[in-house]
Amino acid sequence: MSLGSAPADHPDGPPRDEGYLFRTQTPSPRTGERPGPGYSAFDMSDSPVAPRGRGAVTNPQNRFERLDVVSEVAPPDRVPTLFLRDHSRSIIARNESPDVPFDASINPFRGCEHGCIYCYARNYHEYLGFSAGLDFETRILVKEDAPELLGRELGSPRWRPRVLGISGATDPYQPVERKLELTRRCLEVLAHYRNPVSIVTKNALVTRDSDLLAELASFDAASVALSIPTLNGDLVRVMEPRTSHPRERLRAISQLAAQGIPCGVMVAPVIPGLTDHEIPAVIEAAADAGAAFAIWLMLKLPGAVSGLFQDWLQQHFPDAQDKVLNRIRSLRGGRLSDSRFGRRMRGEGVFSDQISALFDSACKQHDLTGPAPVLSTSSFRRPGDQQLQLW
Repeated sequence: MSLGSAPADHPDGPPRDEGYLFRTQTPSPRTGERPGPGYSAFDMSDSPVAPRGRGAVTNPQNRFERLDVVSEVAPPDRVPTLFLRDHSRSIIARNESPDVPFDASINPFRGCEHGCIYCYARNYHEYLGFSAGLDFETRILVKEDAPELLGRELGSPRWRPRVLGISGATDPYQPVERKLELTRRCLEVLAHYRNPVSIVTKNALVTRDSDLLAELASFDAASVALSIPTLNGDLVRVMEPRTSHPRERLRAISQLAAQGIPCGVMVAPVIPGLTDHEIPAVIEAAADAGAAFAIWLMLKLPGAVSGLFQDWLQQHFPDAQDKVLNRIRSLRGGRLSDSRFGRRMRGEGVFSDQISALFDSACKQHDLTGPAPVLSTSSFRRPGDQQLQLW
């Protein structure tokens, strides 16, 4: 499929604007304008119900915008997804966080159609002129040149081999990846250079690329973690509406492990008072599926995500809202968010200690106490280097 046009069988046909790739449905009528960067397409600030198949209940005003658009039209029952071109000139992002296991990552997409209500990357959409709410799920920026940019950076003599994380922000296997294959093409580049990669995803589509991951794994250069915060399919449907069902993620662990690809489970995020009781069941299911390691992370609610999560709780779990929020405050020093390194990933206090003990006990019971694999850069290669070795 050409990235510059809609699929031939797409109901909307080719796009008329070179600024975007294609849309999943015709835009819902609002003002007649075509949404684009800097334009929040749907005002849902007063809407009590999330559109079908979406996680956010509201579309709050961007914190950097002075003007807000208030629609006189009722929010639609279904909201289309618009895929916009991202003209980034580089693909590798760096971070200096002491509690992230990699210092370089790639993200082929900005925004994520998975729609996980708790996703911390929602805040990044505000830097692009969008809302962290529904816009994050329906205005997806696509880095169509990601594989070429990656090849250019890995091929540069300035590149020093290191582990690259895929999914440092948004999921590389969100639904549109099935058509665009940007993540797969990035993996082809990584396999060519034998540069190690660590992937985190909530989508079983990762098994499509098992051939490339197995090739990298043969050089100790690949690992995959399936994120499974709950086994409850009904909860997944409203909390992370366009992700794979938990049983499909468990099946993905089995398939990857069977091909020799180091694969584990990430129980994340743990939501105290809502999903923490499922930790033993998730660990047991993952161990039975063949997981080689397990990790857990506490729910984080930075920036606009805090309000979005509270609105979501009010709609879907009003009776549990006070319990969940109070437990979060108890492990975040009385606040709903704590950005301090060393504390933001796990929290602190009695509830944090209890969750950690529950996780450790479940892992010990199911012999899942091993660490995540340490990936190697020793097999990294460049075509030019190989040519020089011939002489």
